[in-house]
Amino acid sequence: MRYVVLIGRVFFTAIFLSSAPHHITKQYIAYGASQGVPMPGLLVPLSGAIAFVGALSILVGYRARIGGWLLVVFLVPVTLTMHNFWADPATAAVQQTMFMKNLSMLGGALLISHFGAGPMSVDELLKARAGRGGQ
Repeated sequence: MRYVVLIGRVFFTAIFLSSAPHHITKQYIAYGASQGVPMPGLLVPLSGAIAFVGALSILVGYRARIGGWLLVVFLVPVTLTMHNFWADPATAAVQQTMFMKNLSMLGGALLISHFGAGPMSVDELLKARAGRGGQ
């Protein structure tokens, strides 16, 4: 069962780790600008960095609770700004699906921010070492 949590962390973080590097591209920045993101040249790459650091933290399980909160900080504005399905009837169905996907990821991030990384994580290893007197 220990592997189930590790596999869950890998699957959960895959979307963030694969998409975050694209946040520095002209296309992502232009798309953010078209969706009304203020200061897109700064905020779009910054959001990618926040998502990447948060996901990496969860993946390896180092300070995963903080990583979970970083993903919350990333997901809330992105979900409300980029997937506002109520704004455009022409794209409402697709944007509502994306909104709900982000909502589910937000739930996962909140669970991790509360429970931590679980087994097979750096946090668990450090906790075990501290329990043995740091040996």
